[in-house]
Amino acid sequence: MAALPLIVFDVNETLLDLETMEPIFQRIFNDKSAMRLWFADLILYSAALTVAGVYVPFTDIGAAVMKMLADTRGIKINDADKKELTDKFSTMPPHPEVPAALRKLRAAGFRLFCLTDNLLEVQTRQLEHGGIVDLFERRFSADGVRHHKPSRQAYAYVEKELGVKPSALCLIACHTWDTLGAVAAGWEAALIKRPGNDVLGVGPQPNIVGNDLDDVADQLIARHK
Repeated sequence: MAALPLIVFDVNETLLDLETMEPIFQRIFNDKSAMRLWFADLILYSAALTVAGVYVPFTDIGAAVMKMLADTRGIKINDADKKELTDKFSTMPPHPEVPAALRKLRAAGFRLFCLTDNLLEVQTRQLEHGGIVDLFERRFSADGVRHHKPSRQAYAYVEKELGVKPSALCLIACHTWDTLGAVAAGWEAALIKRPGNDVLGVGPQPNIVGNDLDDVADQLIARHK
């Protein structure tokens, strides 16, 4: 039997509930939907800076994007707003099915890791707050290679650290831009269709698509056992 792939998780929205960020945007912008625009622009500009050869920590980009969004609407962002954004982002709870699904994968023999654009200390606070930090064997930050996903360098960083070939790895994420980058790098990938996320009909495709992590875990176990 072939060795099980090493499972590498994205964190923001994939494991943690991004929609719990909406109240801060409702308070500041009087528009909870501004959260989705903020997050989309956060990913856009993290990728744009990386392509341009400029590295900025993810949390700094998040704060700058929030200010930019506020400036376009004539809204002032103060230090208390910035602190609340950081605190909320660092304490998002896991999606309801996540803890049990992670334990199911571990019980089936899969080794679990994380790769996120967050700084390692932010990722640690997030997963500790969610009560799931101990379920991961090792955790990686794009800060370690100073290239945000979906750059090839971010995925290669994990390969190097774990001493494995790309084909030995499987990314689980709810963002198609992330699974696209992983598959292009030679990994397997599974896409979770969280609200507002779905398959993109062009480019490298995920090997598995599921409605939540429990669904993806069941498909992975069936595929590799």
